[in-house]
Amino acid sequence: MRILNIGSPVLNNKADKEVEAIINKEIDRQNENITLIASENYASPSVLSAMGSVFTNKYAEGYPKHRYYEGCEYVDEIETLAKNRLNEVFNCEYSNVQPHSGVQANTAVFLAILKPHDKILSMSLKDGGHLSHGNVMNISGRYYEIHFYNVDRETEQIDYESIRKMAKEVRPKLIIAGASSYPRIIDFKKFREIADEIGAYLMADIAHIAGLIAGEVHPTSIGLADFTTGTTHKTLRGPRGGFIVSDKKYSTLLDTGIFPGTQGGPLVHMIAAKAVAFREALEPDFKKYARNIIENSKILCDYLRNDGFKIVSGGTDNHLFLINLEPLEMTGQDASSTLASHNIVLNKNVIPFDKLNPTLTSGIRIGTAAVTTRGMGKEEMLKIGEWISFVLKNWQNKIKIAPIKEKARKLALEYPVYTY
Repeated sequence: MRILNIGSPVLNNKADKEVEAIINKEIDRQNENITLIASENYASPSVLSAMGSVFTNKYAEGYPKHRYYEGCEYVDEIETLAKNRLNEVFNCEYSNVQPHSGVQANTAVFLAILKPHDKILSMSLKDGGHLSHGNVMNISGRYYEIHFYNVDRETEQIDYESIRKMAKEVRPKLIIAGASSYPRIIDFKKFREIADEIGAYLMADIAHIAGLIAGEVHPTSIGLADFTTGTTHKTLRGPRGGFIVSDKKYSTLLDTGIFPGTQGGPLVHMIAAKAVAFREALEPDFKKYARNIIENSKILCDYLRNDGFKIVSGGTDNHLFLINLEPLEMTGQDASSTLASHNIVLNKNVIPFDKLNPTLTSGIRIGTAAVTTRGMGKEEMLKIGEWISFVLKNWQNKIKIAPIKEKARKLALEYPVYTY
């Protein structure tokens, strides 16, 4: 049974036929493809409706009861509602729902507590970290002194003792716990212990696992990390945006880190949509949805591992897993583009100790949040696993793998996302 009945969103634009046609083509694309991109999901019609509301017309620099524009009385109501609901979702005492994205949330924390050239210890991008955790091309890597920890070469999992030793040597002002492609449980308690030993701040980036924490299927960072940042559009299944939660004692620092530190006027229509998503996350069915995400992830991962694929870290504890394609002598680009042409959409991804550059990669990342929203379960995961395996093992034989495209399309259409 479908966990969320998506239904028909208000997307068509009768006044602009060109835009309407493109939107409808995108609806068809989403309906006809099996989406396994770990950072993607489907927002409900209620979320989409709030995103398209008249709040898009309003400028509202500042915070509730402290705005720089008049006419913000209802903006104050919607932002306060969103904050209260987010506090309830994560059982926290302070939140900021204004960040335009997860990167903006991270940057605001850095600005609030760090000075240029301060030291940060975070996970390497190849091992599962994120660009905003210190990559040289990101503002975080340009303004701060970044030191990266790696996963263990044998287990491909976080080695907390190694991080402890590194932290004692580096003495960072901030430690970041969190990832964009790490398939295992993150032990925030151990990170807290390490941070306390050296007197560092701890920031947890839960962008990928926010919905799993809200659904109580992953240990929480709340009450352990000084700052928790995240996004609302991945496993939390809301609009595209970010958030920060923390203790009240950091409220002024964080609020000013967002405005005027890194942003101007908030996107009030997105805040309204976030409020809707937070209410949905408080519904009893959301916990069932979170459990089903992980169940589907394990089923699909186990199928591919048992079929001979090399799984990074040997398995998964969350919504995603990685396949090491080196034994197949193909790149992640080869795999993702071939699967996409057969209506199975995922992404290439660097893997621990990857020898290839990020434009090619030696791996692919597979996530189950979106297909779980569509109502798919064990039977569908086994079919998808069979098709992925067949395509990747025979990827250079276009004639042999051609039938998979229609099979995948047919399955996707059995679980439509939107109608128009």
